[in-house]
Amino acid sequence: MTDFLPINKADMQKRGWDEVDFVYVSGDAYVDHPSFGPAIITRVLENAGYKVAFLAQPDWKSDRDFTQFGKPRLGFFVSAGNIDSMVAHYTVAKKRRTSDAYTPGGKMGKRPDRAVTVYCQKIRELYGDIPIIIGGLEASLRRFAHYDYWDDAIHPSILISSGADLISYGMGEKQTVEIADRLAKGESIHDMHDIKGTCYLVDVRETPYGGAECPSFENVCQSKREYAISVRIQQDEQDFFRGKKVKQKHGKLMLVQNEPMDPLTTPELDAVYELPFMRTYHPSYEKDGGVPGIQEVEFSITHVRGCFGACNFCSLAFHQGRYITSRSKESIVKEAKKLTTLPNFKGYIHDIGGPTANFRFPSCQGQEKRGLCKGKKCLAPKPCPNLVADESEYLDILRTVRNLPGVKKVFVRSGIRFDYMLEDKSEEFFKELVQYHVSGQLKVAPEHCSAAVLDKMGKPHIEAYIKFAKRYFELSKSVGKEQYVVPYLMSSHPGSTLSDAVDLALFIKQQGLHPEQVQDFYPTPGTISTAMFYTELDPYTLEPVYVAKDPHDKAMQRALMRYFDPKNRAIVEEALKKAHRTDLIGSSPDCLIKGTANYQAENRRRQNEKNRKTQGGMRYGKTQKKRH
Repeated sequence: MTDFLPINKADMQKRGWDEVDFVYVSGDAYVDHPSFGPAIITRVLENAGYKVAFLAQPDWKSDRDFTQFGKPRLGFFVSAGNIDSMVAHYTVAKKRRTSDAYTPGGKMGKRPDRAVTVYCQKIRELYGDIPIIIGGLEASLRRFAHYDYWDDAIHPSILISSGADLISYGMGEKQTVEIADRLAKGESIHDMHDIKGTCYLVDVRETPYGGAECPSFENVCQSKREYAISVRIQQDEQDFFRGKKVKQKHGKLMLVQNEPMDPLTTPELDAVYELPFMRTYHPSYEKDGGVPGIQEVEFSITHVRGCFGACNFCSLAFHQGRYITSRSKESIVKEAKKLTTLPNFKGYIHDIGGPTANFRFPSCQGQEKRGLCKGKKCLAPKPCPNLVADESEYLDILRTVRNLPGVKKVFVRSGIRFDYMLEDKSEEFFKELVQYHVSGQLKVAPEHCSAAVLDKMGKPHIEAYIKFAKRYFELSKSVGKEQYVVPYLMSSHPGSTLSDAVDLALFIKQQGLHPEQVQDFYPTPGTISTAMFYTELDPYTLEPVYVAKDPHDKAMQRALMRYFDPKNRAIVEEALKKAHRTDLIGSSPDCLIKGTANYQAENRRRQNEKNRKTQGGMRYGKTQKKRH
């Protein structure tokens, strides 16, 4: 049966079901597309033979939505949706956002803050000891005691605050089916302590032997140094090949994270993406204008999972993992052909990508024997000597798909690791990317120019970006195209001083960049950078790290990135004076802003010019009126 899963009791009855096996509760609207985690998990459950209802954005202030399907036979799966509910609701300045891309019409207020916890508490209130399994980004990244930016406090594991039975962390397909099968056979969820990719709670007296134990919840609340150590231990054990069980005491309870689940093989990944997704939002949202979040991904294809780039501010390494798994070319081409048959397809495939588009294989051959190196980066600060950079298979896929009947253009819009591309001995991919797969602008992420800041980010030094940009423009010119690079840049990352921010402003000026928007570092749960933000320590060295926490200090760093905006002039001048860089204030071409006297004179000149034009227009207007 090719249709959306039931979203209400009427849908359930149309299928002839008296009950469902599982209710999947999501903080997002129901979008049945493989770019949406809830869609994947529910389709995987359905494919395993279970009756699944999709409860999207239920009213948590009422019982009605949670009871409409009756009591599910086996239990509830609960997720905040594709992104963290707090990130969905608040900017980095902790101001309420005005729209929600994962809600019909972009409307705010359709999910609660800390959605996983609120939904689980409601389910417990209604159904008592029914099995509850939580997953998705919000639950996965909060599985241990974690720093909560919005409360500026350490929170316990979400397993404690939510009252759920298990966390399915990471991508979740294999453990989800194992949990479902064991529940279906009558096993109690309270006995499921051996499933990879899950977390559970036990009395401390029942703590399993072995593994690694990180500082307790009580200790990390009292000591920032202990918190930094706990984060390092948790990050180091996320490799599926060598990762150990990780434990953390919470009072009289022990949180246990089992070893990471093995990633899906290529045939398994192909099978997931070939499930019968409807590839759009539920038709009930049409009256509201649809779900905005589908627009960027509706005609996109995911070809890879995992990211060995593992930037410190990114949650991917902690959620998806660093190990690369990829789909087969045949599966990708099959999906591309399907896209050409969809009613809204105009000939453009927006992306064939993933966390990092140009990764297809593990970063080195040694990973198949020993896993990924603990505490080391594959690409930063310089590429590892064992790195194997090969984009030939990805290029072959792009060539095949762009030549399919009905396909006009294939873009690459997800992240490109330019440093990895520079390591490829063949330049074929680089050349064809520029010639065929850029929509005028290529987005890349150098993030900063200061070596000290980039080291804290886990990013390559800026020389790699400069080398890449130079070659990118040369190749664009050689094929007769005027194309641009849009570099993502970040202010106020841990380690970034005001002096570093000034250097970044100078880099922006030297490169001729005019960033329209700039991003402050956003401390989200589960990242190394967030641990640095909270503790002001590097988890791997325990050395002090400067962190701009004062809102005005952060505002100065942010304003420097748009030094050319007249609205920022006063705060940029203040920042330059504070950084002892008054040499950058003046009329010299090397200066960032003009001196106060020059600036005021320029303003008077512009105002006089504006007045002359206005007066001329008024005179012309009066003359015209008389003539008519």
